[in-house]
Amino acid sequence: MPENITPRHTFSVAPMLNWTDRHCRYFHRLLTHKSLLYTEMVTTGALLHGSSQRFLAFNPAENPLAFQLGGSQPKELASCAKMIEDFSYDAINLNIGCPSDRVQNGRFGACLMTDPALVADCIDAMRQVVSMPVTVKSRIGIDEQDSYQQLLDFIGTVANAGCKTFIIHARKAWLKGLSPKQNREIPPLRYDLVYQIKKDLPVLEIILNGGVTSLQSAQDILQHVDGVMVGREAYHNPYVLAEVDNNLYQTPTKIKTRDEVVMALIPYINKHIADGGRLHNVTRHILGLFHGVAGARKWRSYLSENAGKKDADEGVVLEALKHVQL
Repeated sequence: MPENITPRHTFSVAPMLNWTDRHCRYFHRLLTHKSLLYTEMVTTGALLHGSSQRFLAFNPAENPLAFQLGGSQPKELASCAKMIEDFSYDAINLNIGCPSDRVQNGRFGACLMTDPALVADCIDAMRQVVSMPVTVKSRIGIDEQDSYQQLLDFIGTVANAGCKTFIIHARKAWLKGLSPKQNREIPPLRYDLVYQIKKDLPVLEIILNGGVTSLQSAQDILQHVDGVMVGREAYHNPYVLAEVDNNLYQTPTKIKTRDEVVMALIPYINKHIADGGRLHNVTRHILGLFHGVAGARKWRSYLSENAGKKDADEGVVLEALKHVQL
């Protein structure tokens, strides 16, 4: 690993729209203290013209935490980067990987892989105004522009603007004809291309994303690159995060049982409800906690049926826990 790189990116949980909100991140942090967590993608327009406090505020317990930005206007990105640094995030990540129509219409996300010079300008603009790391998350290619040389040229151009960390989803994206969900499943995984990028550009920090479903596969991937990013598996089977600190960071940590994780979350739930929030805002993220355990279906069903009720409180969670233990 290059000497200017910290082990922060060894393992991270991917930014996932509508999923990795502050409640999800707090829950994940009960399972792993070392993993880097990410916000959902937030557009420059939302930060500049919306309620920036709502998008930027987070619980200090969520650290280390990176903020993912979507945008393609260097000046706007620079303004947002200042705001993000003021809130003491650990890194800013520019989304160059999302293939959705909405993102394409805003001319950001994966479509920007066709314009590496613009991406470089965006990175340079942000780096001019902040001292924190500015990283990029991309695909290995888009549409017919998917040769290894094009990927190498894209990363090289952006790296010359000062970006030292690249999170690469090891699938290409089809901008027409496939939905975002299909783009996560249909294009074949090409880990070999990401591994080759690390070989050809060893001074960069290269993080692989895509298709990672176990810590064993993460350990295998880490033999070739600097870090691994897990997406849907961390959401649908969150307890996979419980052994990350011990296994990937070699940090002796007492692993909480699933029951202990639930009990540790109760004070957070109570405060959220006391502040005017709804129980469902939190419990929708913990449905998969007992994945693979007897009683998991009862846990999910009880929470799904009762957490959305108007007066639902911690009692719903405690009752759901009893259902798992029956």
